[in-house]
Amino acid sequence: MASGAIAWRDGRGAAQNIIPSSTGAAKAVGKVIPELNGKLTGMDFRVPTPDVSVVDLTCRLAKEVTYDEIKAAVKAAALSDHWKGILGYTEDEVVSTDFLGDPHSSIFDAKAGIAQSKTFVKLIAWYDNEFSYSNRVVDLIKYMHSRG
Repeated sequence: MASGAIAWRDGRGAAQNIIPSSTGAAKAVGKVIPELNGKLTGMDFRVPTPDVSVVDLTCRLAKEVTYDEIKAAVKAAALSDHWKGILGYTEDEVVSTDFLGDPHSSIFDAKAGIAQSKTFVKLIAWYDNEFSYSNRVVDLIKYMHSRG
């Protein structure tokens, strides 16, 4: 591409390219969880799939933990009543289409993450960006109805 040319990535064969893009998701998380406000940044990659997205979260931790401890904590949270239906957990060898129609907002992929050290980890989670969002809207409507 010539210097000074307009680089409009979104219009360049989305069905056959991975396209880096910006996202407001990290800022939105900071608005919902104030403790994380200003601590997250993010980007997304548009890939030619009909649905399902993946989060690649790289974290520097304040205290030392093992990856097995992280997995155990996420698994316990996923099984708790508080996160039931919202957070999922899998140790299966999964790919994106395995999550089509999954109602969870996030499914932690225990086999895909890695620990670079005891304070630096990469965590992977999947979600059906259409179906899981719709399920959270239904949850919100039910909650609003319960409040009268």
